[in-house]
Amino acid sequence: MSTPRSAAWSPDPFATEVCEYLQRTPRQLPSKYFYDELGSAIFEAICRLPWYRITRAESALLARHARQILAPLARPVTIAELGCGSGDKLATLLSSAAERFPLVQLIDISAAALEMAEHRLRAMGLTSVLAHRATYEDGLEHAVRQRPGKASLLVLFLGSNIGNFDPPVARALLARFRGALREGDALLLGSDLVKPERELLLAYDDPLQVTAAFNRNLLRRINDELGGSFDLDGFAHRAAWNAAERRVEMHLVSRRRQQVHIAAGGLDVAFESGDWIWTESSHKYEPAQVLEEGLAAGFSRGEQWIDPDARFALTRFSVS
Repeated sequence: MSTPRSAAWSPDPFATEVCEYLQRTPRQLPSKYFYDELGSAIFEAICRLPWYRITRAESALLARHARQILAPLARPVTIAELGCGSGDKLATLLSSAAERFPLVQLIDISAAALEMAEHRLRAMGLTSVLAHRATYEDGLEHAVRQRPGKASLLVLFLGSNIGNFDPPVARALLARFRGALREGDALLLGSDLVKPERELLLAYDDPLQVTAAFNRNLLRRINDELGGSFDLDGFAHRAAWNAAERRVEMHLVSRRRQQVHIAAGGLDVAFESGDWIWTESSHKYEPAQVLEEGLAAGFSRGEQWIDPDARFALTRFSVS
């Protein structure tokens, strides 16, 4: 039996946003569109690379501290994960908690990710699973409406997804999460921490070039779905550490002079050799900064668990 779904998230903005972002200075592409079926599969491979330590560090923290994370919440507890991906980390938390949950909700804009996560949870014997193909904000609104009765809600926002947003946008997003929750709820936030530049660059420009394939796959998706004419070999992957802004930036750099047409938007874009498209930012934090951001967003208090080797933090923010 298939898992129930909320109303499908419309892909209509794809062409509009791609064309609008490519006309910005500097040229950009929205990173949320990385995650089509192929992009989601490539990202799962990235998570298994020895140079990308975020997933392993976070999973270990979830397994080690699951009961502490859940301890303050009134029973019964329901769980919603924003950007669930494959569902592996959620499965780790659920199995390590060793208790039953009346409802688990999955939120992602990727249909492929939702299918993977649903399959993962069904394999564990969970039956009360609800999937929402939606943005973080809309998905959380769905999850809040679907929670049963007086159950408390733990919202997971893992994988350092918060790092994909510029600080002012990240603050506004946390405030919106806080506004959707009620007394007794909590947010569990995963945040990658500042670490040596070489370690960061290896995570985003790995020797096997899996991350490069992930980056260029966005161009392939534009070609397939929007009638784009990107030459995938004509763009090189580049990762750079911006120390002043404390973020890793991913770019696609034109190898030569070329022109790209996007039929769905009637757009032509000219590139000179060395011109680049900014495809993703991954902001890194200090532990105290994470706590400050959550409190500034309106959460009442935060408790933190840190992997000192991988420099990764889990922070539970409470609502009271």
